[in-house]
Amino acid sequence: MIKSDKERAVVFGEYMVSRKATVRATAKVFGVSKSTVHKDLTERLPKLSPSLYKKVKLILEENKQQRHIRGGLATKHKYEEAKRS
Repeated sequence: MIKSDKERAVVFGEYMVSRKATVRATAKVFGVSKSTVHKDLTERLPKLSPSLYKKVKLILEENKQQRHIRGGLATKHKYEEAKRS
């Protein structure tokens, strides 16, 4: 059980770095909203662990650059599944 917001931010950061996870995936694993994960990673983590934040920021930037591609692939998959049904 995560005891505080500070501890939670570090746990989220470590999880993202170890698995190169997205904000949504991290939120799903921990059972919190993606807004909570994003706020913890972008506002709390830099003050608590600047070195971990640098690693997390790289992953967040990479995910941001790829989101339009992932969205397009998800839509393509959606329509392919509908066509098969």
